[in-house]
Amino acid sequence: MSAHITKGRPIVIEDRLLIRRFNAGDMDSLRRIYEKYKPDLLSVARALLNDASAIDDVLHDVFLRFASQAGRFRLRGSLKGYLAICVANRARNTNRQQRHKLQGDSKLGPSNLPDPLQVAGHAEQHRILACALTQLPQEQRQVIVLHVLGSLRFSEIARQTGNSINTIQSRYRYGLAKLLSLLNGEVDL
Repeated sequence: MSAHITKGRPIVIEDRLLIRRFNAGDMDSLRRIYEKYKPDLLSVARALLNDASAIDDVLHDVFLRFASQAGRFRLRGSLKGYLAICVANRARNTNRQQRHKLQGDSKLGPSNLPDPLQVAGHAEQHRILACALTQLPQEQRQVIVLHVLGSLRFSEIARQTGNSINTIQSRYRYGLAKLLSLLNGEVDL
């Protein structure tokens, strides 16, 4: 995969070509984008969702909406960053809808929701980490997941979310500090 630098931002040539083909109506380029970023996007969804059964639905919804933009999609920043932010936003909306649905049922609460990493069969340490992540404020959780699992730079997260880079970095620092406090030696980071 080739890349060059323009105005200090890396631009992935392959993504630009895929977007150009996508906008020209080539649906094979959409399939290629999906296959290229699916593993990273699933990791982001898995880490942010309270309901493991919604992971595929979130990814599906994001790509349906993305596909509807064929012919008029304009990429500002990285394609991976754009898609990861879309997944994070959709995951947040899904969690919010799930909370509202659960509020009507007095027998269920957030602690009864399945742990996404445990359901996916990850090791015990991942389960503990996922549980700790759910205890973070949503903004801190999102920044940590996008930076660590999504491999996005703070500047990309700031640009995509409309927050300042200082705000993003602060959320990351405070989130990590709270995670370390919550984990208190239970997980080797």
